[in-house]
Amino acid sequence: MASLRFKALETLSSRKPVGVKREENLISDYYGMLVFDRPKMKKYLSKEAFKGIIDAIDNGTTIDRKIADQVAIGMKAWAMENGATHYTHWFHPLTDGTAEKHDAFIDHSELGGVVENFSGKLLAQQEPDASSFPNGGLRNTFEARGYTAWDVSSPAFIVGSTLSIPTVFIAYTGEALDYKAPLLKALNAVDKAAVDVCQYFDKNVTQVGANLGWEQEYFLIDEALFYARPDLMLTGRTLMGHSSAKDQQLEDHYFGSIPERVSMFMEDLENEAYKLGIPCKTRHNEVAPNQFELAPIFEEANLANDHNQLIMDLMNKISRRHGFCVLLHEKPFAGVNGSGKHNNWSLSTNTGVNLFSPGKNPKSNLQFLTYVVNTIKAVYDNQDLLRASIVSASNSHRLGANEAPPAIISSFLGTEVNRMLDLLEDNVNERKMTPDEKTSLKLNIGRIPEILLDNTDRNRTSPFAFTGNRFEFRAVGSSANCASAMIALNSVVAHQLVQFKAEVDALIEKDIKKDEAIFQVLKKYITACKAVRFDGNGYSQAWAEEAERRGLTNIKSVPKALEAYLTKKSLKVFEDLGIYTHGEIEARVEVEFEKYMKKIQIESRVLGDLASNHIVPIAIEYQTSLIENVKGLKEIFSDAEYKQLAGARLDLIRKISGHITEIKSQVTAMTEARKVANLIEEGHKKAHAYEATVAPYLSSVRYHIDKLEEVVDNELWPLPKYRELLFTK
Repeated sequence: MASLRFKALETLSSRKPVGVKREENLISDYYGMLVFDRPKMKKYLSKEAFKGIIDAIDNGTTIDRKIADQVAIGMKAWAMENGATHYTHWFHPLTDGTAEKHDAFIDHSELGGVVENFSGKLLAQQEPDASSFPNGGLRNTFEARGYTAWDVSSPAFIVGSTLSIPTVFIAYTGEALDYKAPLLKALNAVDKAAVDVCQYFDKNVTQVGANLGWEQEYFLIDEALFYARPDLMLTGRTLMGHSSAKDQQLEDHYFGSIPERVSMFMEDLENEAYKLGIPCKTRHNEVAPNQFELAPIFEEANLANDHNQLIMDLMNKISRRHGFCVLLHEKPFAGVNGSGKHNNWSLSTNTGVNLFSPGKNPKSNLQFLTYVVNTIKAVYDNQDLLRASIVSASNSHRLGANEAPPAIISSFLGTEVNRMLDLLEDNVNERKMTPDEKTSLKLNIGRIPEILLDNTDRNRTSPFAFTGNRFEFRAVGSSANCASAMIALNSVVAHQLVQFKAEVDALIEKDIKKDEAIFQVLKKYITACKAVRFDGNGYSQAWAEEAERRGLTNIKSVPKALEAYLTKKSLKVFEDLGIYTHGEIEARVEVEFEKYMKKIQIESRVLGDLASNHIVPIAIEYQTSLIENVKGLKEIFSDAEYKQLAGARLDLIRKISGHITEIKSQVTAMTEARKVANLIEEGHKKAHAYEATVAPYLSSVRYHIDKLEEVVDNELWPLPKYRELLFTK
């Protein structure tokens, strides 16, 4: 095993950057070339088919089979011209990735042989095995039927030689088995609720879309070193490893010069992404060594989510062309920054207005305040649900550390927005505002400047921060499907807007003028949710104590956090809006419990194997060499000289023995704890058992292994060390 490490290290000196050839000189020349977008639809479809599919995309109308057949013919012609030989329904099951089954464009011909064929029926619907994917008990082994159904709003694309058609994935019973179906429902719900509220301000608003701009953080590790670390291969993170003498403490990696090999990888990744219509905009070094970030331009949330799933898949494939492996785990290395996927979220109207951008007059600022206050109220009322949407076994290692927001859900608003809210709140106790007060208040709001990034600060410790014209949900993990957080966020905001409109309408029915009714409800909300507004250091212990006094929750347990999905409050949000049925929510939570348990189970098994079969034998080998050395000293030197020379060696032998004993003992105990937990049948109880009785051993066994790494001969140590993993160029 030791030789494998050094063979891996030997390959580093031979690594050379792999050149990248762009399709054209300008990105715009080939952007979206592998996407069946509107220009290609217009070219390859009949007028009837083009009108039908655009109407379906823009207005949600149903595509009949005749139109579907025409679309299929045009889509197949375009795909085959671009080298496609197969097609697949591409969907997002409740795993950590995507799924696809490839079928060739062939059918039997009447004259023998085969002919290329693709129909509207094949385009619109397929039947993958629904019992083989995580389903939380919705499907049994003997109840295998499930359906994938075409998501018209997300364009088809080509990867390799396969036409990929984005789809939802549902059970035979109609229950959702994926992330996309409930996301589309949540986006539809926030659209409807936001439009209803917009009618107070602009009757021309008929559609409100949720936008998403994700920021994908990741690590790159040399491929040879990756394969010499079984823990990285099997769990995505290092289960052991002493910190490097130098890591990120000098803060010299962040925004530093991008290493040449990495730059070539980034260019190759962007080149492929542009062909798929993914608008990659930003790339840079992140804080930790070998950590980087990619961020696109904002897009409609469903499409942005598809693109994020695509980009993660591309990263895994393209990194290997350049001798790298990409790590998307939230905390692959202890002691240095982990990786998140900040979800920048906003709402915009069909009239071109960003609802989180203040305007230049009282009316537009009142609209801005309405959406900001309702969003903050939704976050406050549903803090546990939002936390549940981002927790996982991997993200639990990152949250609350020095680079990630804590498990306490709070919102940073900045000086200007807080001043506006305080201005409203000052009048909370007034039974009725005078005309002069109303005018003054409106004018004060109207005079507030547009809040842009250059005049409102940022707070990287806040899980949900306002950053000028959007909110940044920073707590989302780097390996997560963005849809989980987006389903929860758009759902709670939609539910809150419905409640807001009902309260405002009730006041209007009492002959209170519209603006005053809006002011009254907003002022009530501002006071009710004030506890969630926090602009200070979210990492500090003082904030944890202050948050507790404010009544904010701080749930660090993953299984306990997941239970928030099943509260009456959460169930009401989802069921009232038609996002999930009660059974669908229970099934999803069951899936999350199982995923958490299995990840801890895998980590404990991998750690036990490495400790017992790799670390302990090497430690014993080194200890044996020390013992032989001590014996040799005794043969050569006098008793007095021996005692003087052998003392430090004997102490080291004892220290190694102690760590070996602890490792063997704790690995045995961990294995027994796992056996006991495995006997528990109920998913949530098993998850809690793994967290309480198995997971703690991951840290305690690691402690002793890392201590051995400090003293065992470097030539013997079997695994690449942090200084080797984190500083490859």
